[in-house]
Formats: sequence, structure tokens, C-alpha cells
Amino acid sequence: MSQTDTDFADWVGRSEGRDDLVTVAPVWGFNDALNNTHEPKPGEAVPPGGHWCFFHPHVPMTDVGPDGHPKRGGFMPDPAGLPRRMFAGSHMDFVGAIRIGETITRTQEIVSVTPKNGKTGRLLFVSVRETYAGPKGVEMVQKNDIVYREAAVGGTNSPPPPKMAPTEARWSRTITPDPVMLFKYSAVTLNGHRIHYDRPYAMNEEGYPGLVVHGPLIGTLLMDLCRRERPKDKLASFSFRAVAPIFDIAPFTVNAAPKNGSADEWTLWAANAQGHLCMQGEATFG
Repeated sequence: MSQTDTDFADWVGRSEGRDDLVTVAPVWGFNDALNNTHEPKPGEAVPPGGHWCFFHPHVPMTDVGPDGHPKRGGFMPDPAGLPRRMFAGSHMDFVGAIRIGETITRTQEIVSVTPKNGKTGRLLFVSVRETYAGPKGVEMVQKNDIVYREAAVGGTNSPPPPKMAPTEARWSRTITPDPVMLFKYSAVTLNGHRIHYDRPYAMNEEGYPGLVVHGPLIGTLLMDLCRRERPKDKLASFSFRAVAPIFDIAPFTVNAAPKNGSADEWTLWAANAQGHLCMQGEATFG
């Protein structure tokens, strides 16, 4: 890496704010991608994860990188030698509700930038806090973890050694991903990352065995499992961490079980067709 730790430290504390009007159409597309037949209406709360349908980056094609992401630089760091960028995890506190028809202000702040050396080579972890505020004040606070990685060597992308997922789920749902589902989610969240819809690129350039299911989509499906099982209860918080990628070549499951016997604290996880743990999370109701 050409940058020093001091160079990365200069990014900490950087912030920016932006407004967006929450409208019906993106939420409807979001519901379609989740196979949720509810027709959203003005005044309703956006379902958990639906905030990713707003505050899209506006990037002309001349500013798009070869992976489909916006070119490096701007608000986020631009680490030399680490061209691949992945969403690693997130923690959300649902203070109130983001509602259709409201103008929401999102404030982003970089809270940490941490270089590391892992089994796959050099890494850079960036944590970004996002605060969403509407007419009644702060409605949601989210902290996102982004990881930058080295390029795949020789067209290969070896996953980490698998861990077996828990097997005693109280709730479970099987998801069959396909290119249309991934395209719909990419479209409604305006995610141009080619690993989610361009199979030749995902396999030949980044070394994956198929299209990669979005980390936020898997997290959203875990929250959607909570919504389906407890439709009258509000999520107070949700966090997730990616453990291994999931691909569109086989079904996977989203699962949940009470944490330590609690009625309102739940452990969640996603497992691939081999039963390997791919995402783990926690949710609280209240």
C-alpha cells in the first residue's frame, strides 16, 4: 500500500449530508425483489432494509470503475493496490420509522479506517456511521463496515474455510436466488457492482463460481424473516456480519432462534446448501 497509517487517519471524521424524498415506487420494487405482495402507500413506514433504495450515488458513466462501482476517491478512501470493495456487515438501530412521503436527511461520517493483513492478503476496513433524520428527528442510525481487498490472483477467488451453521432454528425459510432476483435488487438499490448481475465478469475477472448474492440483500432477507414471523412487532435493532459469500448456483436458508431463551432477542444466520454459515446476525424486538 502506498498510503501510510497517517494518510488513512486523515479520512477519519470526514462527513457529508444529503436529502432524499421517500417515494412509493422504490419501496414497491423492493417488495417485489423480496416476493412481498404488499402495495406500499404514502404515510406507511418503509420496511427494514428499504432505506437502501434511497440516497443513490449519481455517477455518470465516465466516473464508473471497471467493477461497476463508482471510481475510487470522493467521500470514501482510495486505497492503492486494493481494487475490490465488499460490504462486510452492518448494525442498525431503528429509533422511529422512515415513512413514505417524507424528506429524509442522511448524514454519513467515517468513524475508522483500519489496515490489516489477512489470510487472503492486505485488507482495509472502513466503518461509516449513517444517521437518518426526518421531520420528527432521528429515525435510524446505522454503522456499515466496508472492506477493501487485493485483486484475485489468476482468476481465482478461494473462500475462507467453511464453518457449519447452527441447526436448531425456530424460524427458517429457503431462498432460491436467480439472476432476475439479483438484478431486481441491484436495480432498486442502484447497485452497479458487476459481481451481482454480470456472470462472465464475476467468474472470469473475480474468480467466483457464480453471481454473488448481495450482502445487504441477505441481511434484508433475515430482517424480512423477522417481519414474516412477527408482523405486529417492531424491530428495535439488527446487526449482521458476512462470513462467506452466497452464490446464485443453489438455494440457501435464512434462520432464527431465540437468544438465551429470550422472547425479544434473536440470533439469526444464513446458510448455504451445504449447511455452511455464510452470514450471522442478531435482532431485538421492542
